[in-house]
Amino acid sequence: MRRLSLLLSTIVAVDITFFTALAPLLPHFASRYDLSKTAAGVLFAAFGAGVLTASVPSGVAASRLGPRSAALGGVALTAFASFAFGLADNVWVLGAARFVQGIGSAFSWAGALAWLVAAAPRDRRATLIVTTMAAAVLGALLGPFVGAVATLVGVRATFIGVGTLGLGLCGWVIATPAVPAQPQSLSALRRGDAVLAGAIWLLVLSALLFGVLDVLAPLRLHGLGWGGVAIGALFLAAAGAETILNPLLGRFTDRRGPLIPVRGALLGSIVISLALAWASSAPLLAVLVVAAAIGYGAFYTPGIALISIRAEEKEIASALVFGVMNGAWAAGNVVGPVVGGALAQTAGDALPYLLLAAVCLLTLLATIHPLTIRRSRASIDATSRTS
Repeated sequence: MRRLSLLLSTIVAVDITFFTALAPLLPHFASRYDLSKTAAGVLFAAFGAGVLTASVPSGVAASRLGPRSAALGGVALTAFASFAFGLADNVWVLGAARFVQGIGSAFSWAGALAWLVAAAPRDRRATLIVTTMAAAVLGALLGPFVGAVATLVGVRATFIGVGTLGLGLCGWVIATPAVPAQPQSLSALRRGDAVLAGAIWLLVLSALLFGVLDVLAPLRLHGLGWGGVAIGALFLAAAGAETILNPLLGRFTDRRGPLIPVRGALLGSIVISLALAWASSAPLLAVLVVAAAIGYGAFYTPGIALISIRAEEKEIASALVFGVMNGAWAAGNVVGPVVGGALAQTAGDALPYLLLAAVCLLTLLATIHPLTIRRSRASIDATSRTS
């Protein structure tokens, strides 16, 4: 189980590395191709659009063909798209390569998480999910570093090198024993309930928050005189802070259930978003980016744990529900960068952050509603039984 966990964690880490590497490069591409904030948001969102397009097909593939096949296809797609990204000579090819990376990401995540749930003992599942999410944060840590390196040695050399590593990862996947497929019709998703939908919404919300931050913060810092290396270092530090938080949050979720950490994340996100709306100096903005990595990232561990538990209770194949989860996350990663960039272009950076704070407040109020509390208690009890 340890070797499988290491493989799946590596798949997730490599995938997130590709996703987050664009942040420090965004000012470079915006300057080179004369992109507006809206256009920069579209380029960033192309990855999420790819994930959204492939979310349901990836879940079906992982269910019918088996998690290993889905994961292998995802890793291979991402590797070849990285070659295309490195060799791109115009913004359209960049966007297309990032879109294909998103498709690969959907298959990688659906396959890896379904593989993990199928192989892991129930009493260790939450802990292993936390380990996988820690690997995702490691990828978020490496992504800005890769982007910063690309600003120094060149985009082409960097992404061709990273794509080559992706092909090596394909060989590791092929050499690892598979778990049986769990074919299930899409109609099984009808058994989902409000608790499952609420858990998935947490991932949408986190994607919305990060989608706006990852577009507006680098462009704003660049406008205040920061270069690609400095921006990459900042996002590296932010991901490092999130890496430290995740294991602690996982253990707390195992012991106390998901509701308390979710409410804490919502409160923190409200405060951070309001502060980002009014931040005018580079040092303050840098501090808030690190704080946002902690607050905005605190939804993932309790959200995915709750999704896994609720899907099993409702007898929904994990591959299918993780495919839906991918689509929900992707929707947030399309809407956040595009709408956030467009609003910032027309009304300034403050408006998107204020709207996000309002959405977080509404979500927090929903968790306090008596019906939500009753439904959540049942899932908290289920979570406690896995610890």
